[in-house]
Amino acid sequence: MHKRIELLLSPSQAADHAIVRMHAAREAGVLLDAVTSVRFIRRSIDARTRMPGVRIQADVFVGEEAPLETGYLSAMRRADAKKRVIIVGAGPAGYFAALELLEHGITPIVLDRGKDVRARRRDLRAIQQDGVVDPHSNYCFGEGGAGTYSDGKLYTRSHKRGSIEKVLQLLVDHGATRDILIDTHPHIGSNKLWLVVQKIRETILEWGGEVHFGAFVTDMIMKEGAGGARSVRGVLLEDGQEMLADAVILATGHSARDVFSLCVRNGITIEAKPFALGVRIEHSQELIDSIQYHHAPRDPNLPASSYKLVCQAEGRGVFSFCMCPGGLIVPSATSPGEIVVNGMSMSRRDSPFANSGTVVAVEPDDWKAFASSGSLAAMEYQASVERAAFASNGDGSQRAPAQRLVDYLGGHVSSSIPQTSYIPGHVSIDMRSIIPPNIDSRLRYAIREFGRSMRGYLTNDAVMVGVESRTSSPVRIPRNAITREHVSVGRLFPCGEGAGYAGGIVSAALDGQNVAQAIVAKIFSAA
Repeated sequence: MHKRIELLLSPSQAADHAIVRMHAAREAGVLLDAVTSVRFIRRSIDARTRMPGVRIQADVFVGEEAPLETGYLSAMRRADAKKRVIIVGAGPAGYFAALELLEHGITPIVLDRGKDVRARRRDLRAIQQDGVVDPHSNYCFGEGGAGTYSDGKLYTRSHKRGSIEKVLQLLVDHGATRDILIDTHPHIGSNKLWLVVQKIRETILEWGGEVHFGAFVTDMIMKEGAGGARSVRGVLLEDGQEMLADAVILATGHSARDVFSLCVRNGITIEAKPFALGVRIEHSQELIDSIQYHHAPRDPNLPASSYKLVCQAEGRGVFSFCMCPGGLIVPSATSPGEIVVNGMSMSRRDSPFANSGTVVAVEPDDWKAFASSGSLAAMEYQASVERAAFASNGDGSQRAPAQRLVDYLGGHVSSSIPQTSYIPGHVSIDMRSIIPPNIDSRLRYAIREFGRSMRGYLTNDAVMVGVESRTSSPVRIPRNAITREHVSVGRLFPCGEGAGYAGGIVSAALDGQNVAQAIVAKIFSAA
């Protein structure tokens, strides 16, 4: 028999398995010696009181062992070489689409413009230390996508899009800790996620799939049908190689501007889409701990604390984005001549800094000046802000514009910038010179509101670093809601963040699975 129980323990109690077992037996109403195992179902931090605690939901097994947890790798089937699907992009959408196709014995051919996840790390060091941006291998492009070296956050609101449990279990099957199945805000950490990504690739190859790096798609191979109908037969690579397949999944991520332009050239309908734009704001982690946990230093058994902030400013949402406790600010440009910042954390989240994107919703009115770019207008608006940030440093480096938080509100250029986690360095400017006025006024209002709701947040020891602009794709590639096929081009399946249908690792993975299932139903169901 087993019984589900709930506990509220101190952090030190929750970290001691023997103590958890004792409290679990007591809550279940059984003798401690009768308990054969305790399996955690859910774990969260409760910081609503002066002394934060850990809430645990668990199953207590008596007289029997907990059943073995089975993964999903046993569902894989040997790929049929005659059934081929090209997947453009080796991020979570692309790789989870590949795994799903293999469950149906269909050969996924994954093409990524960048490098494998291990080799990619050298290019990350180059942009951090030398300011050299490889347009094919950086924090956004390469195996694993943008999320691999951006903390590996796994929490999502996409509960109606598919089986989150399956996504998380597949990550566990490939080496992630089981903690991601039980923590309320699971993450893997950039120092560990790359190993999980590598093992996913090994599974794809083991079952007959293909993964190609340095495979930059420069064109679509189209087929003209009766009555003007058009479909995709395959893709053309930069080296001149043509690759053909039964279908093409476009899972490029939110920064593949050249692929968006490729779609326009080929008459593949895309649409400008709202996104969000702002800055990274960094505090000391000790300050955030003292605010959220009500004292500092925090209990060593508690994780680095995080926050989530949101308000309305002049009719638009302003919100914290991709908050990285114990994290780092990293340079995320994908081309020379632009400054883009993002956040990441290692698995231990033990940096002395806490940073978060603080961004304002961007609407069509903002990109009116770029209307001549048509469906790429939002993208060009986004790029213009990134170029302005780059121009502000005056030396062609990846030094990012920065300003102390209170100085920003007062319109004062900071006389000095305190140490931050951003390795390439900073240039002190008035951030209002690069942040568009519609964004700036709302951002200043929101920062004051956040200072009122989170006492201690508004301090001149905090630094804003710009610009945070790659929050989501500035385009949507429209598709049929049922078949997930492009609305006007057959056998083309837009997928994931780049197509405007996901926002993060888990939602992108879910969309990859859903698109793969749709392809099976539409193209291979009669086979």
